[in-house]
Amino acid sequence: MNILCAPSFEKQLLSLLGDFTQNDLAVVKNFKMYLDTVILNMPTKVQKFKKSIYFDNENIRDIEHQGLVIPFYIDEETGDYLILGIVKK
Repeated sequence: MNILCAPSFEKQLLSLLGDFTQNDLAVVKNFKMYLDTVILNMPTKVQKFKKSIYFDNENIRDIEHQGLVIPFYIDEETGDYLILGIVKK
């Protein structure tokens, strides 16, 4: 099992963190810590997340937090998780 990030996620995250740093560095640190925790625990809590509102696929689920949505794909054959992006809701 691997947790992978799509290039679109990395670009969107950098842009989002750039927006946060203009406001408050503490907000960035708290958000990044939360995001890291969610990503690391994703495999054990996958059933907690609902089917994505952006994709018509049962293997794509959404993580929602503070007005943001992080869709991720579950590859059932390999057991890998692919984080697709991060968008404002």
